[in-house]
Amino acid sequence: MYQLYYYPLNASMAPHFILEALQVDFELTLVDRNSKAQKSPSYLALNPAGRIPTLIDDGFAIFESAAICIHLAESHPTSNLMPPIGDKNRALFFQWLMYLTNTLQAELMIYCYPEKYTTEINSVSGILAAQDTRITEILTLLDHELESKSFLVGETISVCDYFLFMLAVWADELKKPPLSFKNLSQYLRQLAQHKAIITVCQKEGLNLADYH
Repeated sequence: MYQLYYYPLNASMAPHFILEALQVDFELTLVDRNSKAQKSPSYLALNPAGRIPTLIDDGFAIFESAAICIHLAESHPTSNLMPPIGDKNRALFFQWLMYLTNTLQAELMIYCYPEKYTTEINSVSGILAAQDTRITEILTLLDHELESKSFLVGETISVCDYFLFMLAVWADELKKPPLSFKNLSQYLRQLAQHKAIITVCQKEGLNLADYH
């Protein structure tokens, strides 16, 4: 059985989506960020980065959200959550997943925690404004990519889609949130009808009313 160390609406959300989509047995273990449990000696023994999530697979600990998602998809190839070796879409899958985690997620982290990226408290508002603009540019690119498409890669839902849905949730307080984009909005509303997303959002306390 898999064990996912998680915190609601955190970076553990994408692996949580994947576990639900796979319909495999797994156990959720809450890591209380409010008490900084992710920095505890017991958690650091599993994940020396001290961040959430961590997946335990048969006693083997894996961290980094995108890496966990890839591992789960490759461990269950019949799920079709990532293109197989030899499929031309496999390169695009890695392209977009890397773009999501290395670009969109990285920029969102600065937006969500601006105080961690400066030693000058007066510069926080400027960081927020700059990040709002930068993330809007990224969402615009994704909106164009999703024109006339139901999924980011290929013709079926993949890890990329679950990962983007998670990041879109994080971006809902932007001046121009994901649901304000034509193609991105339609795409997210379609994803919100998938059982795995509905189930995880119920467990993690996210109301999907805006996606209906």
